[in-house]
Amino acid sequence: MSQHDRPNAKRVAIVTGAGSGIGRATVHALADEGWRVALAGRRQDALDAVIRDYAEQHADAADRLLAIATDVADPASVAHLFETVQRRFGRLDLLFNNAGVGVEGVSVEDLSIERFRSMLDINVTGTLLCTQAAFRQMRAQEPRGGRIINNGSLSAHTPRLHSADYTASKHAVSGLTKACALDGRKYDIAVCQIDFGNVMTDMAAKMQSGVLQANGERAPEPTMDLAHAARSVAYMAGLPLEANVQYMTVMATKMPFVGRG
Repeated sequence: MSQHDRPNAKRVAIVTGAGSGIGRATVHALADEGWRVALAGRRQDALDAVIRDYAEQHADAADRLLAIATDVADPASVAHLFETVQRRFGRLDLLFNNAGVGVEGVSVEDLSIERFRSMLDINVTGTLLCTQAAFRQMRAQEPRGGRIINNGSLSAHTPRLHSADYTASKHAVSGLTKACALDGRKYDIAVCQIDFGNVMTDMAAKMQSGVLQANGERAPEPTMDLAHAARSVAYMAGLPLEANVQYMTVMATKMPFVGRG
């Protein structure tokens, strides 16, 4: 059986940042389509809660979902994650690099170097470490190959005010996506990126009451349902490896992005 022909029930995914928001919703979306999913995140209790919620409606959740506390910026922790998935499921077909931290929200002259370094450690180094581990596993398994989806952001294209740290990190993720997409071809590894805008998560709830605009004013912004983001990742994940959505933008239709207005 080729990688292209593998049913979802035999496919294995790792989702980082799986304890909340887009990661949590994506775990459920992939599991609904039959995937076996390893949940990675800093807090074991949050990961366990995602599995408990899914198990309320799905008796086989414990067999298909696995929670592994992970610090994506720590090489040893990432190695443990991938070794555990290999032992439990025997292969890896999808990595969703979703773990990340959000913008500090200060003008660049007031941005702390500690915050900037922490942002790069998680958003960029974490993406790199997980991608390296996925490459090593995907190139060696049979059938060979897999897919890596990086969570970018609209800020990988156009920044918001007071977002030098976040914008720099997401531009770096875009660069990694392009470079790794080329490196992955010889191993049948498809690398791609999904950029979300105004997904309704706990972090985004404040957007409805007002977001700082480029002119310094605050204005409410439209949001979109979290389920649309998760279904978009599941769609990209379900493609055969001969096809790749290199970049996908999924955003609230009326949010400021095109021209930031």
